Amino acid sequence: MCIRKRFMKYSVDKHSDYSIFKLEDHNLNASLAPDLKSQLVIFKNEGVSNLMIDMSSVKYVDSSGLSALLTGKRLYENHGSLVIFGIDNPVVKKVFEISKLDEVLNIVPTREEAEDFVRMEQIERSLDVSEDED
Repeated sequence: MCIRKRFMKYSVDKHSDYSIFKLEDHNLNASLAPDLKSQLVIFKNEGVSNLMIDMSSVKYVDSSGLSALLTGKRLYENHGSLVIFGIDNPVVKKVFEISKLDEVLNIVPTREEAEDFVRMEQIERSLDVSEDED
């Protein structure tokens, strides 16, 4: 019996105040979700405070994939930003809508909007810190 483990394909584009994690697999499913969760934890532990997930290559997402993305939201919700962009596939969009995760996760159409989202959250966090000091 041969057991073949499939590894998630992705790329990372690191910047000074954020990183972009591009999923290069077409399916975000039960076989890849544990790898995604692990990678999200690694990013957080490495000090990546703002993470953008590019899903432009993803054509299919199942509940395990959604669960992995929710893990990312929990990791970043108090200290940093997690924003998802590039959900271009209508099937993937529909899964997010049906699950109502489009109302829970920070999802924007484009990379530029994701960058703007991160910048705005950084400004809001810095204002919150300033108010706490007064």
